Amino acid sequence: MLDFVVYILYRAGSAIASALPLRFLFAVGQFLGSCTWLVSGKYRRLAKRNVAIAFAGEKSTRDLHRLVRRHFQRLGGNLLCSVKLTRMSPEKILERIKIENIEAMAREFRAGVPVVLALSHLGTWELFAQLMPKFVGFVRNASVYQKLGNRFIDEHVRRTRSQTGLELFDRNDGFEPVIDLLRSGGGVGVLSDQHAGDHGIWTPFFGRLASTSPLPALLAKRTRAALIAAAVYTTGPARWRMVFTERFDPPRADASVAALTSRINEVIEQQIRFAPEDWFWVHNRWKTPQPNFLLAGYKRGVHLPPGVSTHDLKPFRILIRSSNWLGDAVMSVPAVRAIKNGRPDAQVTISAPERIAPMWKLVPEVDAIIPLPNGSLVPAVQLLRRGSPFDVAILFPNSLRVALESWLSGIARRVGYRGHWRKWLLNQALPEPRKPGPPEHHALRVLRIAHECGAETEQSLNKKASNAQRSTPNAQRTDSNQLSTINHQLKIGLCPGAEYGPAKRWLPERFAEAAAKISAQTSAEWILLGIKNDAAIGTQIAAAIGDRCVNRIGHTTLDQLIDELRECRLLLTNDTGTMHLGALLGVPVVAIFGSTEAKLTGPLGNGHIILRHHVECSPCFLRECPIDFRCMKAVTVQEVVDAVLSILAKEIEV
Repeated sequence: MLDFVVYILYRAGSAIASALPLRFLFAVGQFLGSCTWLVSGKYRRLAKRNVAIAFAGEKSTRDLHRLVRRHFQRLGGNLLCSVKLTRMSPEKILERIKIENIEAMAREFRAGVPVVLALSHLGTWELFAQLMPKFVGFVRNASVYQKLGNRFIDEHVRRTRSQTGLELFDRNDGFEPVIDLLRSGGGVGVLSDQHAGDHGIWTPFFGRLASTSPLPALLAKRTRAALIAAAVYTTGPARWRMVFTERFDPPRADASVAALTSRINEVIEQQIRFAPEDWFWVHNRWKTPQPNFLLAGYKRGVHLPPGVSTHDLKPFRILIRSSNWLGDAVMSVPAVRAIKNGRPDAQVTISAPERIAPMWKLVPEVDAIIPLPNGSLVPAVQLLRRGSPFDVAILFPNSLRVALESWLSGIARRVGYRGHWRKWLLNQALPEPRKPGPPEHHALRVLRIAHECGAETEQSLNKKASNAQRSTPNAQRTDSNQLSTINHQLKIGLCPGAEYGPAKRWLPERFAEAAAKISAQTSAEWILLGIKNDAAIGTQIAAAIGDRCVNRIGHTTLDQLIDELRECRLLLTNDTGTMHLGALLGVPVVAIFGSTEAKLTGPLGNGHIILRHHVECSPCFLRECPIDFRCMKAVTVQEVVDAVLSILAKEIEV
């Protein structure tokens, strides 16, 4: 019933418009367009975003603002005039419009070549339905038609268009009838400048990847039709100019559908640049798909024309909010790499707390880093709002505070797990996995976010699984002949603390005893690493080791810690952020686990040894042991010595 009421109002409005002069309608439409520009914040913002993408670096902010306002005026005038033009005869319409180069299309038809006419939403594009049968009526003419939501208006529009001799084909009915028409030597018009969603080819449009319908190219390839484009430009109040291009598809028949689709985008871009205020900027041409805005899994994929590299593309700006803990941040590196490789135009910016931000300089896939200050939310939001806006924010930490940062920063797409009462702040919320099975490494949990955004993660998953090296508590002994070849400048890092709490710390006296035994069989120099809270432990261990120890605990920035680890042949550590950092730098790790679970937070990569004993209460994940610390006491000094020496021997063999 509502559809019928809307239809009656539509017909009444059309009748009134048809009774008024075109120049008057154009003026009224311009006024209504100005009003819409004032009151419709949603479409005004969309148009501003689109023109900023298209003309980035070419036009000033003031020019772009003026262009958007003129566009609303021009769109209003043309749309209102279209209502009357569809009820006018071709002869009357030709009094208001000038036709240029129609011979390009007629010439192909007379040679027996069908034509696919690539159309765009420029000016009064509805004029093609009115005029094509008049100019090239000696062949069949058709248009591929998108059915309207209101069936009464849809039937009326189809009936009106068919009165001129134009045949209409519904997209939902398949394309065999369209192909048959083309093979009979006819012509088909296809609007080719709209977002094509999951079925399109991602190819540049104004230098930015856009999902583009391959339909015109597919039809041309299947029927050997000529590709010609046409556009309608507004030349004055209720005055227009219709211009046809020459055939622009390459003469060779081996041009791919993707190459032809990209060429259509180039031609339409040239048309728009000629009269930018005439194009339909309130359509979301560069829409961010949901959920798969990373393009690795798209069937038709990405096509870059010859001469265009990934560096030439306008960037798709992705903000990734890093975890606040160093270890968690390192474990998210595979996900960051998958996201960066998810589309060729991805520009990845990491926002992270200042204290761990330097770690991200180690990851070449990261294009920029925003160190976030501690404390108030407001300074963080101010930093994120500086510069060009981000297209997407991907939130690794599962916290309300992090979601608020991206929401207040005005980032259009916000992705993350939905927990911690923050679902309302996300518009791509991922459910927590609830599959039964073995424990899942934290890196895989974060990698799932990348997968849900469309990244290819199978390789990362397989690589992670193959790198999950574990040892039994009894490491293989290394003979003295191998040890004799170890370099005298050998440096071993030792991290005896753990910021999380004492339950993760192996006994300091055992660290000291193990270091002493290793020093007795090698010429190792020990570098003690850790935070200020571990200073007392460091002093105790340094005193036990003696002159072959440099105590750097509490005396390094993160940058200096990275430099120290790079000098180490091996790292002996508890389950700490330093453990993960060493693994990221390619340093073999001997890690002692007790209250935590290596299957969840073990170091990534090859060549590591994990020492632990499963007792009845582990893993408990507590900060402090409430009983007798049996999980850590079960790891013996000799097991640690053997593990370290076995890795050193392998290093020498390599």
